[in-house]
Amino acid sequence: MFEAISRRFQLKFKDRVAAGNILGEILKDSLGKDKEQYIVVLGVPRGGVITADSVARKLSSTAFASVVFDIIIPRKITDTDNKEQAIGAVMEDGTIYLDEEAISMFQITPAYLEKEIEEQIKEIRRRNILYSIYRPLNRYENLEDKTVILVDDGAATGATIIAAARWLRMKHPPKRLVIAIPVVPKDTAKRLEPECDTVTVINRSSIFRSVEQFYHHFEQVPDDKVLETLRIRNS
Repeated sequence: MFEAISRRFQLKFKDRVAAGNILGEILKDSLGKDKEQYIVVLGVPRGGVITADSVARKLSSTAFASVVFDIIIPRKITDTDNKEQAIGAVMEDGTIYLDEEAISMFQITPAYLEKEIEEQIKEIRRRNILYSIYRPLNRYENLEDKTVILVDDGAATGATIIAAARWLRMKHPPKRLVIAIPVVPKDTAKRLEPECDTVTVINRSSIFRSVEQFYHHFEQVPDDKVLETLRIRNS
């Protein structure tokens, strides 16, 4: 229903919380009738944490056996001249996804790529240390019998989601992996499909310029907000 509406109109969400509420409602239906499912919702910092928290709260209102909220921290690898343009993404252990077509197009050198990857891994480690105070120690253990829902507030190239999904499947494979995002370009949605069991998207846009264009309120999310969300969820 939501996708049919969004094809006719440029659907704009009030904010990340509202987008997560809609996404949660769709997921309640799409996850099926098995109420014995153990669900883990993983948000991508920073903005995706707010959307994921909203999704987790919506799913917690159902009769699923368990709904756990946590985060996962990929970092995009960016173009030399445009720090919003992803040419890949990396996880803390060096697991990497590279968009070879973009790397060729933007003439990215191996030296720049190595330096950029190193910088992003440092940032992942900083965030992991900072956020760890309100996170479980076992984090991604025992996912083999769980449905994992990987959530962000939107995706342009899908690089960070792809890196996170591949890392999960390789290191901590869940019983079922769902990628859930409010808005993505149509070609990115197709790119995500092989990376999981199900892709849930509200708006597969053909007029995509940026994630921000689909929100009325899209303020930057600071570390303090992520910490507050984790504290409330896990205290």
